[in-house]
Amino acid sequence: MTDSESVTFHGDDVPQGDPEASLFHVIPVPYEKSVSYGSGTAEGPGAIIEASCQLEVFDGKSLPAKYGIYTAPFVECEGSHEIALKNVKTAVEACLTAGKMPVVLGGEHTVTGGVVDALMERYDSFGVVQFDAHADLRDTYEGSKYSHACVMKRLFDKKIPIYQLGTRSYCLDEHQLRLHNKIPYMDAEDVHRLGVNAFHLPEDFPDKVFITFDIDALDSSVMPATGTPVPGGLTWYQCMWLIESIARQRTVIGFDVLEYAPMEGLHSADFTAAQLVYNIMGIVSRSEKTKNYFGV
Repeated sequence: MTDSESVTFHGDDVPQGDPEASLFHVIPVPYEKSVSYGSGTAEGPGAIIEASCQLEVFDGKSLPAKYGIYTAPFVECEGSHEIALKNVKTAVEACLTAGKMPVVLGGEHTVTGGVVDALMERYDSFGVVQFDAHADLRDTYEGSKYSHACVMKRLFDKKIPIYQLGTRSYCLDEHQLRLHNKIPYMDAEDVHRLGVNAFHLPEDFPDKVFITFDIDALDSSVMPATGTPVPGGLTWYQCMWLIESIARQRTVIGFDVLEYAPMEGLHSADFTAAQLVYNIMGIVSRSEKTKNYFGV
């Protein structure tokens, strides 16, 4: 076990929770198999957890830690894509069996595929709200259907409803697939131009949603530590307000934060990623819909 794997989310401020009693199950997944530009996402989960030890327990509005945080063992990601994703599924299934909320830390965005496989066995209906600079709707990329650039296409193939937020970089095929199949989205430029209050999930979007947050949804001036940064992204507060809106509109059944690639000496990025995770915990734990669903 490495030093980072012995640290729990929020460190000494928040003692390791009982998995049967803690609402939040932090599941670290150091998966990195298909990087196409910058590397380092395998180090993301450990860096986020270590930086979380520096967070304040009060998030400015509430104490999300009071609902309990259990940090699960790091998921084994050696071997093939299929084996690693099966391990992700197994880890998330343990959380779902306990009736708790998965908080998955990646690793590449491919990880979401394993998470969704577990959710599909638990829930008859749910949608995925994706924060991302990229559409990730390629059928294959660099010869692999398991590339991080294909994860949302894999979900689309499984008929999981998708809503995309903050997108601003995609190929023509992805753009045409979105239009032809009426995949709803609000690109980053739309958010900047129209404001977050213009965001509304479609009426027929499922009541239960999983939030997948590729950290490059944030503008690269806020979050440079990611493999494929793109200018023109979302600001910190735009992201917070959009997540608050999601939590008002729907029941959040879990979330992941992915594609964080630490940069040596850039402690602010580690802290930002950890604060993002904890703030999302705070937002969903303040949501009446979500609290009622989980019975907290």
